[in-house]
Amino acid sequence: MDPVEICEVWAENLDSEMTVIRDLIEYYPYIGMDTEFPGVVARPIGTFKTPSDYHYQTLRCNVDLLRIIQLGLTLCDEKGRKPEGKCVWQFNFRFSLNDDMYAPDSIELLQASGLNFKQHEEHGIEMEYFGELLISSGLVLLDDVKWISFHSGYDFGYILKMVTLVNLPIGEADFFELLKIWFPCVYDIKFIMRSCKSLRGGLNEVAKDLGVIRRGKEHQAGSDSLLTADTFFALRSQFFEDQLEDAKYLGQIYGLASSSSSAIQASSYRETTPSFVDDPLALPADPIPTPHSTTPGLGVIRRQIPQVHRHHGSNAQEPGPRASSAVSIKNPNAPNGTDGAVLNPFTIRSGSPAVR
Repeated sequence: MDPVEICEVWAENLDSEMTVIRDLIEYYPYIGMDTEFPGVVARPIGTFKTPSDYHYQTLRCNVDLLRIIQLGLTLCDEKGRKPEGKCVWQFNFRFSLNDDMYAPDSIELLQASGLNFKQHEEHGIEMEYFGELLISSGLVLLDDVKWISFHSGYDFGYILKMVTLVNLPIGEADFFELLKIWFPCVYDIKFIMRSCKSLRGGLNEVAKDLGVIRRGKEHQAGSDSLLTADTFFALRSQFFEDQLEDAKYLGQIYGLASSSSSAIQASSYRETTPSFVDDPLALPADPIPTPHSTTPGLGVIRRQIPQVHRHHGSNAQEPGPRASSAVSIKNPNAPNGTDGAVLNPFTIRSGSPAVR
């Protein structure tokens, strides 16, 4: 297997590397993508119409509160071939352990994977400027650019936040409308796996089953984006004879209900916040059942957030619950008196009171 260079991008070399990407995207319009972010620190409370509504509101309140840490991009052509030389970029964003909110277990996981947060604070990319460059990069807003992802609601949520500089839409349908504008062609491997009965688990497990070898470090966005791209082309070759049915798979995000997939949601679903959730970003196998258990009016989910990402590692150990106070965030999709969200303050560290 040919070695692959993962290019580290910081504020100092951002402009030059974006120029390289702009020159390549015309010939390599398939983009493997992954992000790293500081965990999940808030959950909505109240009543939700569907499981995907609950998951979207969880995604929305966390993306609005937190900052992206890394974005990985891998460029390929329609057959999965990569440009010679640089083909994987790992964008490192400004993030301060003193000023920004995060779940401690998530940061510990990233530090164990090699992230240097002092360097992120001193040399990290400003996400506002990156969003400005991304708009004119040729990577977004174009029908002939294909984005490849794995269980990517949070990933696209953070990128949309960078290009729009506003909070995510309140409603799930509006989120998909915005996604369609900025990313007209999106493939989510986890969604495609619904048609592959022998494939289960997270990205690492699926890649292994398909014979794909990781290059680089796990829980770093560059390596994960490369593994995502390689897994997609292996999946397409082994299960679909290199031909995916776009009408079925394009624009679908696993765990969220686009307009074309909303029929799979239970129309009578009414659920309140689950008292325990095994993985803050994972979803059960199809069909999607209701969350594990419910406690109406629950104020705090008493558990630690185990991982920064939902799809790369094995099951985490469940720590014991600890009592805590909660800060409410309005969830307008629930009836009056039952809406809101809770922060998990015992999983949050921040040098400044970002949420009051």
